[in-house]
Amino acid sequence: MNTAEAVFEQAQLLQQSGTPYALVSVIRALAPASARAGDKAVVTADGQLHGWIGGGCAQPAVLRAVRQVLADGHARLMRISPSDEASEKTLGDVLEFGMTCHSGGTLELFVDPILPRARLVVIGTSPVAQSLVKLAPHVGFSVTAVAPGLEPAVLADAECVLSDDDPATVLPRVGPGAWVVVATQGRRDVQGLRLALALGARQVSFVASAKKAQVLKASLVGAGADAAAVDAIVAPAGYPMAATTPEEIALSVLAAIVSARRATSVDALLERAQEPPSIVPPVPTKAVEAPMASCCGSGVPAFAAVAETASTVAVAVATRSCCGG
Repeated sequence: MNTAEAVFEQAQLLQQSGTPYALVSVIRALAPASARAGDKAVVTADGQLHGWIGGGCAQPAVLRAVRQVLADGHARLMRISPSDEASEKTLGDVLEFGMTCHSGGTLELFVDPILPRARLVVIGTSPVAQSLVKLAPHVGFSVTAVAPGLEPAVLADAECVLSDDDPATVLPRVGPGAWVVVATQGRRDVQGLRLALALGARQVSFVASAKKAQVLKASLVGAGADAAAVDAIVAPAGYPMAATTPEEIALSVLAAIVSARRATSVDALLERAQEPPSIVPPVPTKAVEAPMASCCGSGVPAFAAVAETASTVAVAVATRSCCGG
């Protein structure tokens, strides 16, 4: 097996385990550097390196760059060149490292983060829950369905169908930091919310009216749940638009999650939407939020979600019922 095959085999193993890593490729090497253009390696944040991108002088700088790209998800060019003193600076999109190693040589590398798919945990057996399970994979989520009593065939798009009886049996299979939606809609609501709070989620959304959510939140706190965690539950879930079907509500919920995942504020998106067309990058797979109608006479504007793939563009205009639940 040659080096490239070994690198890609290791990359596949990391991908399957859900471990973030960076694919680092040498794009230019000036003697006496030990690496050559085309050499590559996969590197994890904890310093595991499989492949070849230069000797001991280059590796510490590469690891620092890998940690940066894994933290923000943006690929970068980096240059490692001889210097009288160790240094690190950013020149535009290029990370510049000065190294004091006696071996000399200059390397230019491309560091590309490979992050696992975000995970969406859908709790409930309602039509909205089933619609979420079907739609979420198309906007980049791996899906876990927690749907007690529902036939697995109904949720064929989910990676696993679990019981909600014991959080300890769910957490090892989804891990912390998932996005969680409770779409129980009257069946095992409290049970579903308790499970959601126990999963260490990045965000918990609850498909329900504001009034119902307030009552159930108070019940959870009264039963001893952490008040701050309960208060952080997003309810009603999704963008406040007049949707009526389960599919429309699911679309709204996903649109709001995509927007939160991309960490883009409404104000920033509105400012971008008002910029002259020549300033907006002509990227066909991105969508910008635009103001739409308010819901239920509340005067709350609703927005399309930030979309970064062709699939998310297709679902960016989200609708949701803000009165039902």
